[in-house]
Amino acid sequence: MSYITAILVGFLFALATWLILHREWLRILFGVMLIGHAANLAILSASGDPIGKLPPITGRTEVMVDPLPEALLLTAIVIGFAIVAFFLTLVYRILVEHGRTDLASLFEGE
Repeated sequence: MSYITAILVGFLFALATWLILHREWLRILFGVMLIGHAANLAILSASGDPIGKLPPITGRTEVMVDPLPEALLLTAIVIGFAIVAFFLTLVYRILVEHGRTDLASLFEGE
């Protein structure tokens, strides 16, 4: 993993953690999205440099790119999209029922 990519992954994880610790649902949603993107970037950068490697569909026995990290990334992107869609629906229902998305004000009556 190159240094720039490692710094970017660390920055994305830190920003996502900062957003998740806020008290508004939309910021929490953006934090969940960012942590998914940071994890995807970490997996992709850990898979190695594909320059000079052949795709596995060529049939030659030279050095080939490992297709497993890309398959894992596609699966993670689909699962992340489903989680964000569910979370967005949840935030919308909270906004419709309570008129606000602030987490602290939702529990004031208890």
